[in-house]
Amino acid sequence: MAINNPENSDQKTPPASPLVLGLETSCDETAAAVVDGKGRILSNVVMSQLDEHRPYGGVVPEIAARSHIDHLDDIITEALQMAGIEFSELDAVAATSGPGLIGGVMVGLMTGKAIASACDIPFMGINHLEGHALSVRLNDAVAFPYLLLLVSGGHCQLQVVRGVGRYERLGTTIDDAAGEAFDKTAKLLGLDYPGGPAVEKAALKGTAGRFSLPRPLKGRPDCNFSFSGLKTAVRREVEKLGQEITQQDVYDLAADFQLALTEAIIDRVGRALDIYLEQYQAEQHILVVAGGVAANTYLRKGLEAACGQRGVSLVAPPPALCTDNGAMIAWAGVERLRLGQVDDLSVGAKARWPLDPDAPAVIGAGVKA
Repeated sequence: MAINNPENSDQKTPPASPLVLGLETSCDETAAAVVDGKGRILSNVVMSQLDEHRPYGGVVPEIAARSHIDHLDDIITEALQMAGIEFSELDAVAATSGPGLIGGVMVGLMTGKAIASACDIPFMGINHLEGHALSVRLNDAVAFPYLLLLVSGGHCQLQVVRGVGRYERLGTTIDDAAGEAFDKTAKLLGLDYPGGPAVEKAALKGTAGRFSLPRPLKGRPDCNFSFSGLKTAVRREVEKLGQEITQQDVYDLAADFQLALTEAIIDRVGRALDIYLEQYQAEQHILVVAGGVAANTYLRKGLEAACGQRGVSLVAPPPALCTDNGAMIAWAGVERLRLGQVDDLSVGAKARWPLDPDAPAVIGAGVKA
């Protein structure tokens, strides 16, 4: 990967519309993108590792890190070619610094540092969660503050986004994330990986109401989530059916799982919306939903109904920006570059990195946040 060092690297103030390269390697997507200061995505290249992890029914950290090493340079080259630029035209580099699988995070972080050093341009280590939190501002003129539901394979949180680097956590998972619950349920039911799309597809052929599954934490005054008990309930139903389980059993159980999970999330989001409406003044009350699970149609309809009851607008990034990608990291870099929030090359990789460092500890939440 050849890098041409620019002749003039003394620029202190970023241009009005900087070109930022974003790198994302926190889990099982190897991604690079180029975004400018106007929010135009000049390239957004994502290489999925689904085929490599499918035999295991989940992400294997060592396999993920090795795949990032093998493919990141080519992904970056493709992103630059698609954007029609050279390394010398970049104004900054942003790379995910955490949270995530530490081996994968280190691959992208060290690569980003190397490019920034060779090109003598600013570097920013980006919180992966902040990438999701700010991604909606790429396509929509969403003003601060807004309420964020981040719901993915590794995270399930409710945050008030008050500004770049300013977050207040209202709720988080006390055990597993929603996406993980989808994956484990799909595995129990003999469905494909990743579990989210597989369970949603199976649920369309099923009828909800046959199986009695819990709605964890429903009605609680806080805004936290829990999905471990729901997974256990699914496993018990599968065990009851035993060897006589039919394809229709699978479809019906998938439908009941999706219904239970959605109702649990909607209840928690409703509580957070009430707090948000009561305590925060905003130009327009908005709930932003991001993360891979946000693509679930059934959940999206439930969120639309909850928002409609309260006069709140539901906004979501396009599907390509809901899942892990480099464009959201590049955009977070643009937002931070404008504020002068750049990092030196000593910034390290973090397996855990909460958006709100002042949020009270919640059992199990440190693993996911």
